[in-house]
Amino acid sequence: MDQSDTGRATAKVADRDRLYINGEWVLPLHALPMPVHDPATEEVVAHVPDAGSADIDRAVAAARQAFGPWADLGPAKRAEHLDRLHAAIFKRADQLAATISIEVGTPIKVSRRVQVGLPLMVLRDYVTLAREGTEPEVIGNSLVVREPAGVVGAITPWNYPLHQVVAKVAAALAAGCTVVLKPAELTPLTAYLLFEAIDEAGLPPGVVNLVTGSGPVAGAALAAHPDVDVVSFTGSTATGAAISKLAADRIARVTLELGGKSANIIFDDADLQTAVKVGVGNAFLNAGQTCTAWTRMLVQRRVYEEAVDLARTASSGYVTGDPFDARTRLGPLVSARQRDRVRAYVDKGLDQGARLVSGGPDAPIPARGWFVAPTVFADVEPEHTIAQEEIFGPVLSIIPFSDADQAVEIANNSRYGLAGAVWSSHRDRALAVARRLRTGAVDINGAAFNPRAPFGGYKQSGNGRELGRHGLEEFLEVKAIQR
Repeated sequence: MDQSDTGRATAKVADRDRLYINGEWVLPLHALPMPVHDPATEEVVAHVPDAGSADIDRAVAAARQAFGPWADLGPAKRAEHLDRLHAAIFKRADQLAATISIEVGTPIKVSRRVQVGLPLMVLRDYVTLAREGTEPEVIGNSLVVREPAGVVGAITPWNYPLHQVVAKVAAALAAGCTVVLKPAELTPLTAYLLFEAIDEAGLPPGVVNLVTGSGPVAGAALAAHPDVDVVSFTGSTATGAAISKLAADRIARVTLELGGKSANIIFDDADLQTAVKVGVGNAFLNAGQTCTAWTRMLVQRRVYEEAVDLARTASSGYVTGDPFDARTRLGPLVSARQRDRVRAYVDKGLDQGARLVSGGPDAPIPARGWFVAPTVFADVEPEHTIAQEEIFGPVLSIIPFSDADQAVEIANNSRYGLAGAVWSSHRDRALAVARRLRTGAVDINGAAFNPRAPFGGYKQSGNGRELGRHGLEEFLEVKAIQR
C-alpha cells in the first residue's frame, strides 16, 4: 500500500444512508443516493441521501421543539456541551483531515493545519464565549438584554467543509439557538464525521440536525421554511441573492458570506520577496478555492517587473498532484465543472491580452484528476474579466500602479469587498491605505489571521459577520426592558 492509499484508508470513506434528526440517525423519507467524488481520481467514493423538503420539515420541527430548553439551559451548561464536542472532533482530527483531502482535494498537510486546525481553534473560542454569556446593558431606565434568535438554517459551502460549518454551528449553539445544517452536496462526508462527534458529545436531541441534499431542493426548502428564524449562508453571490429572496417573504434574518476578489497591494518599499511569496501562497491556497484569496496582486511600478519574476519563481514551486503525496502543494479543483470554469477564465485572460507568466492551458498537469496548473498573469488591466470576476481557482492577476491613490482606486474597483492586504515598510502609510479599502478585512505586512476578529464583507461579498463575539451576535435578538 503506497502513501496515497494509506492516507485514503485513514478517511474510512463509506456510503451513508441516514440523516441526523432529533438526536437519531434516521432514514430519509424520500431520497435517491447522491454520489460523492474524489477529485484527484475522478472516482465515486461514496453516496449520501439526496433528501428533500419533507426531511427539512422534520429537522426544523425537531430544532423548534428543542429551542426552548436549549435557550434556557444557560451559558455555562451550553459551554460544557461545546467543550465535549471539541474533544470529540479533536479525537477524529486525522480522519477528518483525510476525508477533506478526498472530498475537496486539499493537500493533506493543509487539511491538517487549516481545514481541521482552524475550526478546532474557532470552536475553542466559542466554548469560552458561551461560558462568558452576554451581560445586560443599562441605558437610562432601560435594561437591554440579548436573547437567542431561534432556529438557524445553516447552508454551507464545499471549499472549507468543516470550518464553515463550525463557524456557524458553534456560534449559534453558544448563543442558545438550535440548528438545521444543509452541507454542500460535493462534500457531505465531513459533515457526517462532525455529527458522529455531535452524537458522541451528547448534545440534546434536536439541538443540531443534519439533512444532506441539493441546494435547489433541500437548501431552498430550508431557506424558505416558515419556522427558520435565521438563515446563515456561505457560498456564491448569485446563490446568496436567491436565498435572500426566499427568506424575504417572511422577513427572516439572513447572514451572507459570499464571494471575493481581494487586492494585495505591494508598495515599492515593501519586503518584496516576502510580499510576493506570501501573496502567491494566499492566492493558491486550497487550489485558489478560497473566498478571501488575494487574486489581484497590485505592485508599484518601480518594482513591478521584479515582482513578476518573483511570482514566476514562487508559482513554480506549486507542484500539482495527489493530495496525499507529501510533495504536492496544489491539489485538484473540487469538480469537473469547477475545473472547466477555471480553464475558461484562463482562456479569457489570454484572449484579452494579459501576459502569461506561468502555468496556462499548456502547462503539465496529472493525467487523471480535475487539475488546473498554477497560473500567473501579468499586465492585467483592472477591467479585464480575470481582474473583475471571482475565478475560484489557482489564477493570479498582477496589475501595476503608480501611487497610493491609484492603488486604492484599483482595489476598490470591484463589486466585492471581502479581504485584502497592504505591504509597506511605512506602517502609517499601510494603515492609512488599509482604512481606505472598501473591504471587510485587511492584513498589513502578512499579519496573522485572528479567529476572534469579525469576518465578513462589504458590497456583494455579503452582510453580517462570523467568528468571535461579532459572529455570536448574529444569532442574538436585542430586547429593551423599561423600568
